[in-house]
Amino acid sequence: MVSVEEVIHTVEKWMNSNLITIQKSMTIKDAMKIATEQNQTELPIIDNGSIMGVFRVHEVVNYLQEHSVMDDVTRIMSLNYRVLNDRILMRQVTDVPVYIINEDEKLIGSISDKELTYFQRFLIEELDKREESLRWYQLVFDTAYEGLTVVDENGIIRLFNQAYSRYTGVPKGKAVGMHAVNVIDNTRLPVVLKTGVPERSQPHNLQGQNVIVHRIPIWENNKIIGAAGILVYEGVSEIYQVIQRMEQLDVQKNQSPIAYKTVNEPEACVKFEDILGESPVISEPKKMARKAAKSQAAVLITGESGVGKEQFAKAIHYGCSTRHGNFISVNCAAIPDGLMESELFGYAKGAFTGADKDGKIGKFELAHNGTIFLDEIGDMPLAMQAKILRVLQEKKVERVGGHQSTPVNFRLITATNKDLPQLVRTGEFREDLFYRLYVIPLSIPPLRDRKEDIPIIVSHKLQALAKTYDEKEKTIDQKLLQMMHTYHWPGNIRELMNVLERLFVLTDGDHITFDELPELEQTNTASQEMQSYSPSHHNHLGRRKELLEEASKEEQELIERTLRKVQGNKSQAAKLLGMSRSTLYNKLSRYKKI
Repeated sequence: MVSVEEVIHTVEKWMNSNLITIQKSMTIKDAMKIATEQNQTELPIIDNGSIMGVFRVHEVVNYLQEHSVMDDVTRIMSLNYRVLNDRILMRQVTDVPVYIINEDEKLIGSISDKELTYFQRFLIEELDKREESLRWYQLVFDTAYEGLTVVDENGIIRLFNQAYSRYTGVPKGKAVGMHAVNVIDNTRLPVVLKTGVPERSQPHNLQGQNVIVHRIPIWENNKIIGAAGILVYEGVSEIYQVIQRMEQLDVQKNQSPIAYKTVNEPEACVKFEDILGESPVISEPKKMARKAAKSQAAVLITGESGVGKEQFAKAIHYGCSTRHGNFISVNCAAIPDGLMESELFGYAKGAFTGADKDGKIGKFELAHNGTIFLDEIGDMPLAMQAKILRVLQEKKVERVGGHQSTPVNFRLITATNKDLPQLVRTGEFREDLFYRLYVIPLSIPPLRDRKEDIPIIVSHKLQALAKTYDEKEKTIDQKLLQMMHTYHWPGNIRELMNVLERLFVLTDGDHITFDELPELEQTNTASQEMQSYSPSHHNHLGRRKELLEEASKEEQELIERTLRKVQGNKSQAAKLLGMSRSTLYNKLSRYKKI
């Protein structure tokens, strides 16, 4: 079957069909007159509609030196000319002029320099259009959050986008040209190539992470020429989120909700797919954290305040064998020195005046067969560091005022925004404890280093806010999103979350515009000016402190609003705020609200 494109490119579509011809009985004089009037140097000579030769003006001069102008044109007719069938493609035209005949061998047109030039211009325009389309295809292919790959009939990767590269850890440039089995763990694309049967919505384990994939064979002319692989969903929770959104649509339409089974796991459960972002700088620590979750090795998470260290800690906990135990979070900076020992180790009955008569279980015992997360470990006093080291060595704890040791088995995760090696050098942190903690180091990048993740974070947060406030989802203006890309974000993810909530609450309509937050541009401009003027470095640090204080104030207001909404129920408030109850108590203590 001839394609539409081939029909467009045939000589019949581009030839000059208003062809000037001369009959074989015509005299040389009459033929010269027609050629002059039509400004032609060559004319086809026809007989009963078929070409029999060509009349060329330059050959007339030599002929007339010895012959008459009244001789018929066949006397100087040239048989040296080119003829093509009307179904021949234009790309096969190499020389002009060329005469076009139909299947009856009748002359129907010609291709000259003029027609060839028109066709070349058309090709240039078509190439420009295709290059533009190709640019869009490439942008969409690489911008897609879903991992996309295409292999040829031999299983060799021909297309591979950035998202798939982040999942596999293989750079796109290196993956293209390699066999799929050498790039994608447990791939079944070779099976699809062999069977030709599509595999839709299939579970797949990729780099230790469960994903849902489509595997689709590519057919052409009744033959498989390749296959496409698409990563559709990242983990089980994302599927449930989609189902819940579908349920909401059914509720809005007064239809019966979809019935589905939920996984029996705590509401505060955090999975790696809940850590939003697909940029390379966040994908690498996520990949390392997934590997860490398979072991019981100690993990030390470092990063600035507000980058989401506790979220990583929870994801590691719920991704390992300790997920059925408790996740106990302790903010070492929020507990007064005098209370830290009793908080961590508990105390026996009558240990001190004012103590609970039945004693108190400590955080380490609560974390038995689970995970203990020591946040801000760099702020722990030296005296406590020695006792923590002993617990890690002996796997036993002794309550304050008690005489009996209790065996404990826990997963240890620590976090800090300080430079622990520097604290070790200055004697503010024990070197032996540091090396106990520094087994699997995990560095979380600040938001300013992964601004390409802002759109997906914004989208997710706005959806969550709509659910929290029981309101319709709101969209955000492109100008505001662009400003977010240029802003420095000293408060990191926490600051972005606070800004988004302020925008959501203050916006009356369904679309958040730049007008709701003009100070973001002023703050950003001031920040840039301070960075560019080195003598003002201290002023920059002062402004950074103000911004962090502002973020803390906004967080405090959010906690107060949430507590009012749930009538003071702290457990329910912690769930709505996406934090553990102990973290909420620590924050309330910091804000002097208890």
